[in-house]
Amino acid sequence: MSAKTDTAGSSLDTVKLSVALALLVGSIVGYYYFEQESLLYRVLGMLAVIGVGIWVALTTAKGKSLLSFMTGARSEVRKMVWPTRVETMQTTLMVFIIVVLLSIFLWIVDMLLGAGIKWLLAVSVVGGS
Repeated sequence: MSAKTDTAGSSLDTVKLSVALALLVGSIVGYYYFEQESLLYRVLGMLAVIGVGIWVALTTAKGKSLLSFMTGARSEVRKMVWPTRVETMQTTLMVFIIVVLLSIFLWIVDMLLGAGIKWLLAVSVVGGS
């Protein structure tokens, strides 16, 4: 009996998600269909229909699990310890210094490789003639 209930719930969820998708597509079509109306009314209408579509989608099992995940993620973000302004400035300064040093190093390597290639080409031209 439990499997039958899961199948019925699953098919009902599929219908609900299809309705939510139809509402989303319908809101976009309606936005362009009523192009002679004010932009404010079209945007408000589109947002209202999208809101209804989201509400329908959240009534499904997948929607409820997504909402639960988002609630959990929000509570975890609140537990995070954010760096102070001083720590952020120090880290930014260190990144800037490392980028400058690495740029200088790569510039020197590029110059050495370029000089080596020029030397090899000069040797091959002289030796080949």
